[in-house]
Amino acid sequence: MILLYIDESGTSEVPGNTTHFILVGLSIPIEKWKICERDIQVVKSNYEIPDSEIHTGWMLRPYLEQSRIPKFDSLDNVKRRNEVRKIRTQELYRLQKSSTTKTQYHQTKKNYRQTNDYIHLTLTERRAFITEIASVIGSWGFARLFAECIDKIHFSPQKAILTIDEQAFEQVVSRFEHYLQIVNAGKEKNYGLIIHDNNPTIAKKHTELMRKFHLKGTFWTRIKCIIETPLFVDSQLTSMIQLSDVCAYALRRYLENKEEPLFNEVFKRADRKDNIVVGVRHFTEDNCSCKICAAHKLSRIKP
Repeated sequence: MILLYIDESGTSEVPGNTTHFILVGLSIPIEKWKICERDIQVVKSNYEIPDSEIHTGWMLRPYLEQSRIPKFDSLDNVKRRNEVRKIRTQELYRLQKSSTTKTQYHQTKKNYRQTNDYIHLTLTERRAFITEIASVIGSWGFARLFAECIDKIHFSPQKAILTIDEQAFEQVVSRFEHYLQIVNAGKEKNYGLIIHDNNPTIAKKHTELMRKFHLKGTFWTRIKCIIETPLFVDSQLTSMIQLSDVCAYALRRYLENKEEPLFNEVFKRADRKDNIVVGVRHFTEDNCSCKICAAHKLSRIKP
């Protein structure tokens, strides 16, 4: 069996607050699962976050409190945590007492909660951590990356049959199915299972879509090798979903901001056929010169 872990980056709403919506599927053979978990756990332990979720977007933003602590870089991790928490507690008390900042209080409290596990790491250390994780993903020769990267500027809701997130899901499912069919050619059959980050807003929609695909196929292929509907899991408890988050973030930041280091690592795992990238597509203008389009240009009409 081959597992496909799916996560997204950016918003599917138009216009939303991102120019791109990215849906990523990272596949690994089930017998490699323990190896992957071990590799990731080694990196996490080195940064003293063995039980923490890897949430790339939260990790890579600056934490203002750290800049307000004298010689923060020279403190040990216990003191770093204590000093940051002290400042954050003071700030929450300040916001709580103000009658005009309720929205800011709740947003600040959420920000602190999402970043609490990483406050002992400087921004440089957090960047180094994510880079190491991306490098580990890039080193897994058995892994495959599937992704639909939709430039919302060039997506026309009036012309499209599917919504942005539905198109992305159909594309990723179709490419994973094609990959399984190729892997299975002349060999013992491998089945695929999709494991999805538990986003309540899309769980019902993608479950219904997958049922439809099983009955009628996608626009591109019949479903012969993928079993069941997606399993929706809590990303906090599943490292492999967290890695899909890293990949989705890396693709979006490359396409929106030309940030290449993370992208270059994870893109090594893009599914290829005859050295042409077929697993990752950038849905955009025809003359796009990005690395995804360049690697995909000989197969533009394929899913």
